[in-house]
Amino acid sequence: MTPGDTQVVSQVGLHLLGKLADASGLTCAYSSAVPITGERAPMHDRGRVLAHLAVMLAGGGDCISDLAALRDQPDLFGEVASGPTAGRVLHGIDTAVLAAMRTARAEARAKVWSAGGAPEEIIFDIDAALVEIHSENKEGATSHYKSGFGFQPMFCFLDATGEAMAGLLRAGNAAANSGADQLAVVDLAIAQLPDAHGAEHRAGDDPGQVNHPILVRADSAGAVHELIDGLVARNVEFSVGGRVNDCLDKAIRAVPAKAWRKAVGHNGEERHAGEVAELDVVLSGWPDGTRTICRREKPHPGAQLKLWDHDGYRHQVVLTNSAGDALVLEARHRAHARVENSIKALRDTGLDRMPFTAFAANAAWLDLVLAGADLLAWLRMRCLDGALAQATPKTLRYRLLHGAARLLRRARIVVLRLPERWPWAAELATAYRRVALIDT
Repeated sequence: MTPGDTQVVSQVGLHLLGKLADASGLTCAYSSAVPITGERAPMHDRGRVLAHLAVMLAGGGDCISDLAALRDQPDLFGEVASGPTAGRVLHGIDTAVLAAMRTARAEARAKVWSAGGAPEEIIFDIDAALVEIHSENKEGATSHYKSGFGFQPMFCFLDATGEAMAGLLRAGNAAANSGADQLAVVDLAIAQLPDAHGAEHRAGDDPGQVNHPILVRADSAGAVHELIDGLVARNVEFSVGGRVNDCLDKAIRAVPAKAWRKAVGHNGEERHAGEVAELDVVLSGWPDGTRTICRREKPHPGAQLKLWDHDGYRHQVVLTNSAGDALVLEARHRAHARVENSIKALRDTGLDRMPFTAFAANAAWLDLVLAGADLLAWLRMRCLDGALAQATPKTLRYRLLHGAARLLRRARIVVLRLPERWPWAAELATAYRRVALIDT
């Protein structure tokens, strides 16, 4: 073992993510979002510092000191700010700057979508998550309903692409069924959409002018009137889990045996278990046109039935105002479970580490976590094919982001030569070429 090689570099895929941040306009938009303070301009551009942090988080870093993975390779990443400098940048972000950072992400998203990344349908999944904190000195960290201590942010994801549209940092004792917080994160997500997709989805807009329908899915925590009424006012469809009560129990018992149909999967084929029926019931206080769809299935071995589970079946209810076959709508709502994978990916991208004492700085950190998740989503959408286009962050890091290469200089041109026998060298080279097309 001998040191001294000056040509081999690692973390080559993170350089690709940096190129993606530049090509999408995220870095430049961040620079405009963060004002210059003090008597003289800082040595490091604040927008590039934020972009480096987002790239670092996408690469698996979970604290500011992990910027060293980029800073220690100046030939590949250029000048990268130190940890204390990056910390000062985040501590200087207030509510107005945070709003500008969100706008910067929206502008970058619009550019990526215009290059061919726009989804065919817009389905938002909202859910809350617990972030455990092992310090009592962090502002806003409180005990929560699971007897832990920390924060409980609310998230909204785009189902088709896995993009982290919006996140709202909240105290640990915040309610998971807070209609105000759920509606706030939906508004933030709508603001992230390009103008053509988000038009006519503000409160009071004409429903007849909607060109791109939006659906919001949530579990039973979303079955609150403040959220539902707000979605209807924004011309947004809803699909939420319903809690079985005496009224619904009576309607379930009244369903004829022949009315139950075999549940279907996302491909339209019958599932091995489960039956679906639409209930003949009108729920008091719910918007006109609300439909109640019930699925019943035998519980798995060892599971206990609840109060309103009868005849050996477990019942789950979906409330929606969408038109269509009840079988399809129930299968569509069942896909809301994918939100857990999105939250898991965020936990693997810096979510579980709120490094600051100040609440505002941690809110800025959370937005950078979302930016890192977006970079990975855009990479899959625009630059990758096959299995890599569906890969988890962990898989992407092993196959692409953490790879090594030889750095050569020829005629004032820097060349990255990838290992010939690395199985994904061709995919990484193709991704570089496709990133360049976004900026054209």
